[in-house]
Amino acid sequence: MTLFYFLARKIRNFGLADFAWGGGFALVAWTGLLLDPGPSFRDWTVAVMTSLWALRLILHIWPRLSKPEDFRYAQMRKNWGKRAGLYGYTHVFMLQGILLYLIAFPILMIIRGDRDFFGTWDLIGIIVWGTGLSFETMADLQLKRFLRSRSGPGRILQAGLWRYSRHPNYFGEALLWWGFFFMALPGKNGWLAAISPLLIDFLLLKVSGVPLLEKHYRDNAEYQEYAARTSLFIPWFPKKIQAG
Repeated sequence: MTLFYFLARKIRNFGLADFAWGGGFALVAWTGLLLDPGPSFRDWTVAVMTSLWALRLILHIWPRLSKPEDFRYAQMRKNWGKRAGLYGYTHVFMLQGILLYLIAFPILMIIRGDRDFFGTWDLIGIIVWGTGLSFETMADLQLKRFLRSRSGPGRILQAGLWRYSRHPNYFGEALLWWGFFFMALPGKNGWLAAISPLLIDFLLLKVSGVPLLEKHYRDNAEYQEYAARTSLFIPWFPKKIQAG
C-alpha cells in the first residue's frame, strides 16, 4: 500500500488505492499458500477463488486510472487541503491496508489451518461465493453498458439487477465474503472469521459504499423517485407507488 501511495502521489490520483486493494488480497492468499509446507487442494482452491475476485476487480477498475480522480477521493483531497498528502497516506492507503488484512482473515484461516478436506460448509461457501461474484459482475456489466448508451448525464439505471436493488454490485460483494466465512467456519475458532463479512457489511452500508453514493444523488429527482420504490441493498421486488 505504501508503494501504491507513492505512485498515486505521482499521478495525483488516490483512486489507485482501489487498484491496490484487489491485488493485496491475492498477495495475502498466495503468500499464505507459499508459507504452508503442505498446501492441500482446498487451500489452492481458496487462493484461486481469491485471485479470480481480485482479477475481476482490477480489470473493472483499470479504465478509471485514465480518467479524473473519483469524486469521493477528490472531495477528500479538497477537504484535507494542505494535509492531503499526509492524510492520503494514513486515512486512505494505510487504513485500507489494515482493513485488507482484517477482511482477508478467513482466507488466511483456511489456507493456514489444518483442515485439508472439503465438507458441507465448503460447498455452501463456494456456492455463496460464486453467487456473490456473479451478482456483482453482472451488475457492473449492466452499469457499464448503461453508461455507454444513456442519453443524458443525469439518467439513472433502473433495469436488470438494478431494478431490484439500488446497489446490487455492493450486495454481491458482501455475499461473496460470507462465502469465505462459511468455508472457514468448520476450522478451529472458525467463528472468528465472521469479522470479515461483518466488517465488509459495515463499510458498504455505513461508511464508504452506499452512504456516499446515496448522498451524491440526493438532489437527483429521478434517483429519488427510483429510490422510493427500489430496495436499498438486498434485492427485492419494487414497490408499487401510487400516483398523486
